[in-house]
Amino acid sequence: MRFDLYPAIDLKEGQVVRLKQGRMEEATVFDSDPARAAYRWIEQGAEWIHVVDLDGAFAGASRNLKAVEQIVRAACGARVQLGGGLRSLEAMEAALSLGVSRVIIGTSALSGDLVARAVERFGSERVVVGIDARGGRVATNGWVDVTEV
Repeated sequence: MRFDLYPAIDLKEGQVVRLKQGRMEEATVFDSDPARAAYRWIEQGAEWIHVVDLDGAFAGASRNLKAVEQIVRAACGARVQLGGGLRSLEAMEAALSLGVSRVIIGTSALSGDLVARAVERFGSERVVVGIDARGGRVATNGWVDVTEV
């Protein structure tokens, strides 16, 4: 049986952070250099780096693409998947053009046919759906809204 670990790098204003209970105003900065943080995971054997653009998740559009590009360059053969604010095919294409291996659709997966169009355009190996949940319900928009789903 194979078990894959995806170490995560959450980005806020270009820095690696962790939020306290999902609150943007309660962020702890772990590193000011996202590439250095990624490289530390890779040195420990990570094959994938899971990156979340928190600013993008809350704003609805990517905000940390420069930091993502730095992470991709530092990845040294490891693959990078990115979520947070990827709510259009154009946003996904911009991320993939930076060298991101896979994009994660969260909030937008609940409405319309974006997932189907993304898979058709980029391929099923480059698109995944991420589901954040709170209390057994799907949370969207950076955990701000909890749906009935």
